[in-house]
Amino acid sequence: MKTIGICSDHAGFELKQYVKGWLETKGWEYKDFGTYTTESCDYADFAHPLALAVEAGECYPGIAICGSGEGISMTLNKHQGIRAALCWTAEIAHLARQHNDANVLVMPGRFISTEEADMIMREFFSTQFEGGRHQKRIDKIPVR
Repeated sequence: MKTIGICSDHAGFELKQYVKGWLETKGWEYKDFGTYTTESCDYADFAHPLALAVEAGECYPGIAICGSGEGISMTLNKHQGIRAALCWTAEIAHLARQHNDANVLVMPGRFISTEEADMIMREFFSTQFEGGRHQKRIDKIPVR
């Protein structure tokens, strides 16, 4: 597995710390694009560097966390090669990988527990993209 890219804003910082420990227990390498404290900050400042690293092949996949998951997801999905999926259940994570080939997992730091994050990440990392009719749909996502 490639180096996993991770980022958060202040509202996702504590869950990101949990995610880092989770990845370490699996022996998986990661690169942390920030933030590094709970001090108020702007999610876009960390989402853009993560997205660029995933697009460049430096990291794969990515994990991003903000309070609701919405803002960081919107920012990530502005990037051409990013398919960021906001997942708050394991089933959604499964479908995001299986049907959408999501390359960035986004979690809502203020709305899920570490136990839920664990189940979401296990599902995201264990599910393969199905391809076929789903690839045809992904191919219809506009390219600038």
